[in-house]
Amino acid sequence: MNKINYQKLLDEVIASVVKNDVKPRLLLHACCAPCSSYVLEYLSEFFEITLYFYNPNIFPSEEYAFRAEELKRLACEMTLPESVKVEVEDYNSDEFYNKIAGRERDPEGGARCKICYELRLRRAAEYAAEHRFDYFTTTLSISPYKNSVWINEIGESMAKEYGVKHLPSDFKKNNGYKRSIELSKEYELYRQDYCGCEYSKK
Repeated sequence: MNKINYQKLLDEVIASVVKNDVKPRLLLHACCAPCSSYVLEYLSEFFEITLYFYNPNIFPSEEYAFRAEELKRLACEMTLPESVKVEVEDYNSDEFYNKIAGRERDPEGGARCKICYELRLRRAAEYAAEHRFDYFTTTLSISPYKNSVWINEIGESMAKEYGVKHLPSDFKKNNGYKRSIELSKEYELYRQDYCGCEYSKK
């Protein structure tokens, strides 16, 4: 089976957007400000973006609140073609723990993480459909520690279920992860040393 080039698929969507000369509305699920920085820089020229912060995996609640505030600060301070809205969901860690029950001992990057991707992407797709966005996607694929194949497969599945287009991505490509580190330094962003859940923290 040939490996799917998600960056090429994204390039094709962007080329179509440029040709149509209309900015589609994109709901961008954001895991944190550092990961969002490069994605905003990259996509804001082509899409009208709303950042969506829904990450019930994050532990503890104080960490959730701090990451949300950093995301809001980045959206305010970053130089972009137009302003970016930020929507932050209330913190409810039970949603995460209920989903991963029985998977607490899974290794990092395993089945528990896939369940977590699906939890967050499902909510993003649901929100995008409810609010009539043209596309949805997530910043998660920028991390070299995240499985971009899983992320895109789940995104496509959610797109079919909720009737809103998924924007394919592998944002770590084209030095995206490296650029996110540079932008994090430029805006003095808090760069956490764990993904978010208590298991990754350990």
